[in-house]
Amino acid sequence: MTTHETKKKGNSTKLTVILMLLVLAIVIVPQVIKSGAEFGGSDDQAESVITEMDPNYKPWFSSIFEPASGEIESLLFASQAALGAGIVGYYIGTTRTKHKMKEEK
Repeated sequence: MTTHETKKKGNSTKLTVILMLLVLAIVIVPQVIKSGAEFGGSDDQAESVITEMDPNYKPWFSSIFEPASGEIESLLFASQAALGAGIVGYYIGTTRTKHKMKEEK
């Protein structure tokens, strides 16, 4: 390994550590600042505002599937997000690999 490659790897490691610390800060700081706060979804807040504005409002659509609890609903939402992130990550990875292979030729 050359010194250039070693420096590049060291910079990459430092960047990874900094990004990990930033992610932890983004997760922990709101919990500390707003300890005891209830973090609800925007759909619940929208429903309460609509009910305040028009108490006689009747929804024109109902869910096809209603999860048994809020925890299951959160699990399904997180699973959808993870699946989407996996698809996007796969696409980016394959695209980068194709570009690298073209450059090597």
